[in-house]
Amino acid sequence: MNKTRNKSLLLALAAMAMLLSSACSNPKATSTRGIARVFCDESFKNILKQEIEVFEYTYPDASIMDYYMDEAAALDSLRNEKVDLIIISRDLTKDEKDLLKSQGRAYRTRNIAVDAVALIVNKQNDIDELSMNDLREIFSGEAKRWGDLYPSRLKNDSIRVVFDSSGSGVAHYMRDNFLNGGNFGANVYAQKSTEDVFAAVEKSRNAIGFVGVSWISANMKNVTIPIDQRVEDLKNNSGVSAIDFPARIKVVPVRGDDKVRGEKPYQVHINSGDYPLVRKIWAVDASFNGMTEHGFYTFITGVIGQKIILQTGVLPAAEPVRMVETYRP
Repeated sequence: MNKTRNKSLLLALAAMAMLLSSACSNPKATSTRGIARVFCDESFKNILKQEIEVFEYTYPDASIMDYYMDEAAALDSLRNEKVDLIIISRDLTKDEKDLLKSQGRAYRTRNIAVDAVALIVNKQNDIDELSMNDLREIFSGEAKRWGDLYPSRLKNDSIRVVFDSSGSGVAHYMRDNFLNGGNFGANVYAQKSTEDVFAAVEKSRNAIGFVGVSWISANMKNVTIPIDQRVEDLKNNSGVSAIDFPARIKVVPVRGDDKVRGEKPYQVHINSGDYPLVRKIWAVDASFNGMTEHGFYTFITGVIGQKIILQTGVLPAAEPVRMVETYRP
């Protein structure tokens, strides 16, 4: 009997020793050490991936678990206390802020970038420009075929509109701006991801896709540079290299209501206001100060995080760097 008790005591002591050892090897999380989760609108995936890579290189004891979904799902997760850090295309509403307060959660929100929605079409599409009024006619259903807009070799082809997701920030932006928040028509199709939008446009000559501009910036080639060199460049450089768009699709210039010519969503035109389809990217953090989520939020809103944003083809909200832009008209 005593032997059995002694064995049980030894097992209990061994278990306690293992717990103490585990606690010592996994110290309490801080703003630069520990595991954090971030839910992000899928249209901002290319931006967030680069932010995470540099943050984790700079702080090797930190790990950011990133999840990509439509904006509505990210907001639902925040409201239901499933996550504390999200990246979306708008600020929280007053009701959403009041809800976080009622849950006893500290929160902060910040505009981290000025993004653009890019229009992409099949390379066989000979449309050279679309105006804001053209887009209104497409979304209202007044323009059903490409020939309803311009003389085109696709004049008899129906216009097929594709988005990444019905609940994404891109779809939300277009719905608010062209349908006053109303429902899309039968010619609008939701895909599962931004990459699916590219695939649909490449496959269908009558398709027009709407994507976040960071998805078409050829300056994403920065990700092929070794991470140590990239971090050093971010610390020392104040400008940004030239940006151009990929050859797999055609990027359509958009003409604002008060403009005489359309422009493509290059940073210089986003900055000047000549490109009309612009939106903001917001970081929303409801974690406590000192948590890893808050540390990452501080990083992406800081100087290095803003430089990374500049290199992805969008404009950093804080503009801590000088923009040197060249492009093909």
